[in-house]
Amino acid sequence: MKHKALGLGAVNFHLSYEDDETLIDEYVKEARNNDLVIAEVGVWRNTLDLNEAARKETMKYAVGQLELADRIGSRCCVNIIGARGPRWDGAYKENFTKETWELAVRTIQQIIDEVNPKNTWFTIESMPWMFPTGPDEYLKLLESVDRDRFAVHMDVFNWITTPRRYFFHEEFISECFEKLGKHIKSCHLKGVKMEDDYTLFFRETSVEDGGINTKHLIETGLSFDKNMPFIIEHLHTDEQYLNSVAHIKSLMTL
Repeated sequence: MKHKALGLGAVNFHLSYEDDETLIDEYVKEARNNDLVIAEVGVWRNTLDLNEAARKETMKYAVGQLELADRIGSRCCVNIIGARGPRWDGAYKENFTKETWELAVRTIQQIIDEVNPKNTWFTIESMPWMFPTGPDEYLKLLESVDRDRFAVHMDVFNWITTPRRYFFHEEFISECFEKLGKHIKSCHLKGVKMEDDYTLFFRETSVEDGGINTKHLIETGLSFDKNMPFIIEHLHTDEQYLNSVAHIKSLMTL
């Protein structure tokens, strides 16, 4: 596989539980034959949808994805907490209410309890404009959900939401891993750039174009788990992904 030829050790699982079982089995077999860890199975749907019928369908999909992740032994099944508005991952005032927090906790519990996974964990990816907004709030979420198979998906870049976190990102990264490291199952990898313009604006970038110390992030993650997967995301072409891989390799050999 191309991943192995590039010296990579982890992949996403791009199929869903609705796909043909034979195709799923073939993908898993190829990953194992090439010593590739399946880092995550994604849900990427709004389990807090305001439309109750749509929410019911999304919950069914989330349960199916967690069952799939457990069947294939993925490091985790990941979703965002959810949004209380028309855009599935949108920024809304209602995302931060006490009622939304309580609904999110019940939703995560319901998904995990229905599957009762043994080989994977259900996780929430941090986002800039919804719960949890930092490592302390994620610790509170872990405590509130209170399920052994609930863990952490770390996208620290989505938590770079203030100038202080941006300028002192190395300290913030260390804080995130010190507080959550033993719970983290997979990480995303990209870049963030704070624009020098009014008003405050953070732009997601490729790894090599951001203002974040990628080497510090990777080394910190690996200090908690030597097999921690880091998944590059949100690029548009193979060339862009290859450039990011080459950049990361160069960093890690310095």
